[in-house]
Amino acid sequence: MGVTVQPDKKVRGDFTVKCHEVDSAKRLKPSAFMDMAQEMAYQAASAMRFGYDELIVKNMAWVMSRMRFRFLKAPLWGDEITVLTWHRGAFGPFFVRDFEVLSPRGERLVEATSSWVVIDVSNRRMARPEDILPSDDTACGDFAIETPAGKVTMPRSIQPEYVTTHKVAYSDIDLVGHTNNARYVSWAMDCLDYGERGIKADEVEIVFHHETRPGDEVALYRATDAGQCFVEGRIGETSVFRARFGIN
Repeated sequence: MGVTVQPDKKVRGDFTVKCHEVDSAKRLKPSAFMDMAQEMAYQAASAMRFGYDELIVKNMAWVMSRMRFRFLKAPLWGDEITVLTWHRGAFGPFFVRDFEVLSPRGERLVEATSSWVVIDVSNRRMARPEDILPSDDTACGDFAIETPAGKVTMPRSIQPEYVTTHKVAYSDIDLVGHTNNARYVSWAMDCLDYGERGIKADEVEIVFHHETRPGDEVALYRATDAGQCFVEGRIGETSVFRARFGIN
């Protein structure tokens, strides 16, 4: 896939929504959007010369820590869409990267913000932002969602119910050797009630606490509160991730 760096420092990629990326209502799945966003993030970072190839020679890699996105109007099977992404610079220990999905007419379909860290792949320790981007002359000041993604907290008034346990396997693993971020959203959505027309999740927020690897067994718990559904993955007493879905 080719990308184009625009004068405003946003990076553009064009996609066609494929049949395996949609649900039974032909809507783009949240996990499929995360796959697109991850590919665009890698491509954009490479175009700006701080991508996978530039970091791996230093034994480092990008890892997503948090993400929040809204489907304003879900793209459908066969739609031609444009994905724009840009990084907003460092916010504390995180690098913030935003996304928007546009129709051919320029209508905004999806808006998203994500927070990333860089880790040393040998010891899993975080690198300092200034070691990756000594200056922010590649940053863009625009935002898709103004406030960076925050924490996700399970409702205190509701006891989460155990749903299932997922054993991490080959299909879950990414090029860094741990579970791909989009897979957690798939696990979480598999915990939601599935109706005749699928699951319409207009807003998704997810926070990753601990990486998982092949053989790990992640217990999944669900809680529903005021039109929102929360899913937490745990290994023993350790929280692996938490996700929040706005369901319509």
